[in-house]
Amino acid sequence: MAQRNPIKQEQTLVLLKPDGVKRGLIGEVLSRIERRGLKIIAIKMVQVGREHLENHFPKSEEWVERLGQKTMKTYTEYGIDPIAAQGTADTKELGKMVKESLFKYMQSGPIVAVVVEGMHAIDMVRKVAGNTLPVFAEMGTVRGDFSVDSPAIANVEGRAIHNIMHASENKEEATNEINLWFKKEELHDYKRAEEDIMF
Repeated sequence: MAQRNPIKQEQTLVLLKPDGVKRGLIGEVLSRIERRGLKIIAIKMVQVGREHLENHFPKSEEWVERLGQKTMKTYTEYGIDPIAAQGTADTKELGKMVKESLFKYMQSGPIVAVVVEGMHAIDMVRKVAGNTLPVFAEMGTVRGDFSVDSPAIANVEGRAIHNIMHASENKEEATNEINLWFKKEELHDYKRAEEDIMF
């Protein structure tokens, strides 16, 4: 077997979140990824428990605090009283609430987990996905085309933002997430027919 090229064979994790699955967007998202010349090397549908999510998301208090700070920033931008909306203006408490709503969202239905491989896969998939906040995502991206959800609405309603999919942010995150969601033997090695022509 030929030696692996770390750029051509970069890997990333994609999760089709419960809202994406329930809205029948699995095929649409995977089709957009494949049209970019990337390939699916592993795929499965799972219903996850809290322990799995605790391992997927950062465990640090700093991460929880950042969630709260983002929530407070949104409230300030839209003139929303955090005490009236959530009963507190404490960023750590707000962060804990956001974390709980995120976990509830991720456990609200099945998730389709996918490993994608190809040229600059991490950046390419994030480009296909669009801005994490759908209201700011460009048209032509998955989130821009299929969601208008906003942090202001989600925060007031005490729920997570419905943004269809997750895509690893960097190489370290991609490696950790792939190892969490898949066993090594579940990843497949094959060549797409057009690889020699495209690159």
